[in-house]
Amino acid sequence: MHDYIQLLLSLIFIVVASSVFCNALEHLGEKLGVSAGVTGSIFAAIGTALPETIIPILAIYTANGNSVNNEIGVGAILGAPLMLSTLSVFVMALSVNTKRGFTGAIRPESGGLERDLLFFLASFMLAFICAIIPINSLSWFINPAIATLLVGSYFLYILLTVKSSAKLAKSGHGTVADEKLYLTFIRFKVNHITIILQLFLGLALLIYCADMFIDAVKSIAFANKFSPFLLSLIIIPIATELPEKINSLLWLRRGKDTQAMGNITGAMVFQGSLLPAIGILFANWHLESKIPAINIAITLFATLWIYFNLKRGGLKVWHFFINGLLYMLNIFILISLR
Repeated sequence: MHDYIQLLLSLIFIVVASSVFCNALEHLGEKLGVSAGVTGSIFAAIGTALPETIIPILAIYTANGNSVNNEIGVGAILGAPLMLSTLSVFVMALSVNTKRGFTGAIRPESGGLERDLLFFLASFMLAFICAIIPINSLSWFINPAIATLLVGSYFLYILLTVKSSAKLAKSGHGTVADEKLYLTFIRFKVNHITIILQLFLGLALLIYCADMFIDAVKSIAFANKFSPFLLSLIIIPIATELPEKINSLLWLRRGKDTQAMGNITGAMVFQGSLLPAIGILFANWHLESKIPAINIAITLFATLWIYFNLKRGGLKVWHFFINGLLYMLNIFILISLR
């Protein structure tokens, strides 16, 4: 019973922390004059990706030959992009289905979103290729080379995203803060210091509550005898991706489609490049079963589905319902093969 109460309380506080964090980010983006894409794809994506970044790093770092820790680390790395590209966008679409309708449009700035999706597809495909290459005498060179490419691709992504910011901001895609900075309600003045203060307060509360949520989920999962790999592939991403889902849901409901989608796809680029690089260098990244390969294939297909519809004529609410079905398909396959 204690675990379920902790689960509920942490969920409530995550919603509150996400609202505080989003509010500060909007004011920061407005002060800096950056585009909504930079605010969502870089600022929010990196900030809210900390919980799911820390878990696989700690699991791999403390493995010391422990196969369970290695499974948790690799599973968490693979599970996060799947969660974002399927369940997260489905929850977002569900939240606006009543207001926009099943065939209603989702209108993010297309250039930035296209860049996010292409960078993710290229990075994750590269990580997948590395995982299926048989271990051989050249692995000592191939693995570090691919890991270096993945890290380099993320910094190139940041460079291109920031470079396009000024032009987008001038064309009407700048970050706009619709509400007062929350700290002003307790008589703080709006300046860079108070914005950064609220940003760190929101982020600290977000990470602390996400950690509470993760602990509760893990306790409930272990009590119900989930395997470590399934735990890391399904349960942990649901818990750790919660901040992204809440932030994006709040932004989408307020009509900030670029920031909402950028938060999701920016996190996908971050987790599809830097985290696989860590897995390649420090974990057993070679695929030894069908489950990780299926997971990667569904993630890539879900991302291609978003990209295809974006290029074909724009995203609709119902498109993301298909991504939700892909997530259910993945769960069914995992349960069938475990």
